[in-house]
Amino acid sequence: MTARARVGLAPYLFLLPFLVVFGVFVLAPLGESVVLSTRQMFGPGASVFVGLDNFRFLLHDPLFYKAVRNTLVFTAGSVFIQLPLALGLAMLLNRPGLRGRYVLRLVFFSPQLVGLVFLAVMTSVIFQKRTGVLNQALHALVGVSLDYPWLERQIMPTLILAALWMYVGFNMIYFLAALQNVDRELTEAASIDGAGPGRRFLAVTLPAIAPVGGFVVLLSILGSLQLFELPYILLTGSGPDNKGLTIVTYLYQSGFETGDLGYASAIGWVLAILLAALAVGQRLLAREARA
Repeated sequence: MTARARVGLAPYLFLLPFLVVFGVFVLAPLGESVVLSTRQMFGPGASVFVGLDNFRFLLHDPLFYKAVRNTLVFTAGSVFIQLPLALGLAMLLNRPGLRGRYVLRLVFFSPQLVGLVFLAVMTSVIFQKRTGVLNQALHALVGVSLDYPWLERQIMPTLILAALWMYVGFNMIYFLAALQNVDRELTEAASIDGAGPGRRFLAVTLPAIAPVGGFVVLLSILGSLQLFELPYILLTGSGPDNKGLTIVTYLYQSGFETGDLGYASAIGWVLAILLAALAVGQRLLAREARA
């Protein structure tokens, strides 16, 4: 082999370890999941080929639609409640004259450091039926014994509130970084021209942070559609009457509790296609906005 050929081969040799790991732990499982989605499983070693029947059954499965509805409710809460609060906090903590703003940034971001298991335990302690912190606080305020079962009747609002505490500070960091890159000269020029705070935000700040805002929205949607750990730990499954059932929870139950890995693979591929479509759609919208 000539020296020129060895030099041309060198980049591929450096890439080889990654390609091997990627092939063994990503491509091979993906290929296996495609095969599994065409089979109905009856245990670890028993299966039968069913073609696209898993996908046909999924289209008429009321539990799947309930999981989709619950997941979309949680996603709406993440986008329309969590992100505006994160942006508001970022704008507040970006003010130069605010005392203690660095400490407050750490305080609001710190829930990210504790993890979802701790969050689920805390949420359980707060929303317990009789001894929960929330019922005890309401009892102290109104003087009436309250035994309201939050985790049985208000599951999705409880999950949204729990995620709010966890992720508002996380998304705040993205918005804070974007706000610090807004051109102050444009803001000052708009102020000199008589634009009020609202007008300055709509005409100067919002267009400047739009790329980061689009990324944060996409990140929140993708993360919400993959919701699993919080409801599973908090409700030990999907809750009463499957009120906390999500798409990934249903996938887990189908594959590892029911034992039908074929149907679970079909659910996984439907979710993967949905996530990919959202990511591609966001890229196209961002490209059109920049054009």
